[in-house]
Amino acid sequence: MKKETKKYKRPSWDEYFIGMANYVGSRGTCDRGRSGCVIARDKRVVSTGYVGSPPGLPHCDEIGHEMHKVINEDGSESQHCIRTAHAEQNAISQAARFGISVDSGTLYCKMTPCYTCAKSIITAGIKRVVSEKDYHASKRSKEIFKKAGIKLEIINKKIEKYLRQ
Repeated sequence: MKKETKKYKRPSWDEYFIGMANYVGSRGTCDRGRSGCVIARDKRVVSTGYVGSPPGLPHCDEIGHEMHKVINEDGSESQHCIRTAHAEQNAISQAARFGISVDSGTLYCKMTPCYTCAKSIITAGIKRVVSEKDYHASKRSKEIFKKAGIKLEIINKKIEKYLRQ
């Protein structure tokens, strides 16, 4: 009699790298958004980054947030912590620091990158961005990705929300 075995389903490459990005984000040092980022080329990780202060500077988790008021496109106001660099910025910076090219790579992240990160992604030569969720202020990022020919894929259309502080 043939024994039935449950077939194991391997994660897709996108699921694999998004899972890694989430784990990398667990190192984040700002409790408002422990986001992580993985940059891959040819199905290999070339760089990672997480939300955190520059090396040697204090972290939000140690001394608190450095809040900055922002006026959004729709005229509403919101507060953003500016003590830390975003996961995408840190992943690109780490690659540059160690002389690793991210050109033509794919960037995996928790949410659609902010406008500043989107500009860095384009400048670094990354060709594809896969985000787990959307970001509430992603309109401009989506516009410049489209103009630059960057393929943006959002896995879950749910919009990421931050803690209010």
